[in-house]
Amino acid sequence: MQPDFPNLRHLRAFREVAHHRGISAAADAVFLSQPAITQAISKLEIRLGVILFQRLADGMLLTEPGAMFLTRVERMLDELATGSAEALAQASRPAKGFDRFDRLMTAAQMRALIALSEARNFSIAARNSGISQPSIHRAARDLERLAGFAMFRTAAHGIELTQSAEHLARRARLAAAELRQATYELAAWKGRDVTRITIGSMPLSRTRILPVAMNAILREKALIQLQTIEGPYTELLRGLRHGDSDFLIGALRDPAPADDVVQERLFDDTLAIVVRAGHPLADRPEVTLEDTLDYPWIAPPKNTPAGSYLSDVLRIPEREYTPVRVVTSSLIMVRGLLLEGDYVTIISGQQAQFELEQGAFVTLAVDLPGNTRPIGLTFREGWQPTETQARFLTFLREASPAHGYSQTE
Repeated sequence: MQPDFPNLRHLRAFREVAHHRGISAAADAVFLSQPAITQAISKLEIRLGVILFQRLADGMLLTEPGAMFLTRVERMLDELATGSAEALAQASRPAKGFDRFDRLMTAAQMRALIALSEARNFSIAARNSGISQPSIHRAARDLERLAGFAMFRTAAHGIELTQSAEHLARRARLAAAELRQATYELAAWKGRDVTRITIGSMPLSRTRILPVAMNAILREKALIQLQTIEGPYTELLRGLRHGDSDFLIGALRDPAPADDVVQERLFDDTLAIVVRAGHPLADRPEVTLEDTLDYPWIAPPKNTPAGSYLSDVLRIPEREYTPVRVVTSSLIMVRGLLLEGDYVTIISGQQAQFELEQGAFVTLAVDLPGNTRPIGLTFREGWQPTETQARFLTFLREASPAHGYSQTE
């Protein structure tokens, strides 16, 4: 979704008026006339649908929504300042532009940078963003001149972003995320909470924890929207770090996968070797790992926690005559195959909980040493949830097995 940025000079003017509690001192700080600042504040208030300041005889004081908006604007502008510093540090040659070029960036330049970072092609970026291709070109080149270093280079099928541009684009997307948070908070303050929560979900969370928490929050807040994003962990992590999702839920990594994310453990999960009811091994009182090797295995990909355990600890895929016949991360595929034949798989007990409770699957009593793994939440460091997002996180924590949740409660 292409971000809809207000005029960045208007946002900077708003911040300075809030800090100086008046237009006169703010005018000197942002190099705008007092009438221009008055007009900027008025346009922001119309756009947001709230009054940002109380106009008093001795100055201008923030209203409640004004204070809420200021917090997000400051976080947004801080992201752009960090992005410009990171970009300058990565520039391949001494920059000839402005040291604090973030203070001069425009909304059009931010939109162009984000669109190009996603599409890697000028024509596709123009189509995706609804901005004409000449306008995208112009904004991109103006941004390069402002910064004083190259941000885009020609590639075989479009363009590539330089390392500097990658840093700046990521921060621009995080700045856009702060503006989204601001719109949600102001809408909720006005009595119409239309918050959208985007969750990077790993397989284990989808069977019970997420559905339970989603149902709970939607019973309280009927107009909000919840979106889950699925995919390989590396893609989910990238989306989190670029502001495309609010948090991840699933298996935690040790060590933490990046220095700008934090992890919160919810509970510990264990793996189990599972077959269908009626499998030749299902009724045996004692089963060894060797016994399972006579049957076809469904293995998770090696880059997943269960797949890593299967490979690194049990070493089943490395055997000369490996029993692994299918490799998949699709829980639907695993379920379908298990029900069709005498297959064996390794899976989280939480993921297969419904089938185990219904008697469709059976856990084999095979010793799996050291297979416990922490399950939890992963956030961007410093992420500040809205009240609605924080409420949803409370429901997620309450839905975890460690909290004692059961479906009958």
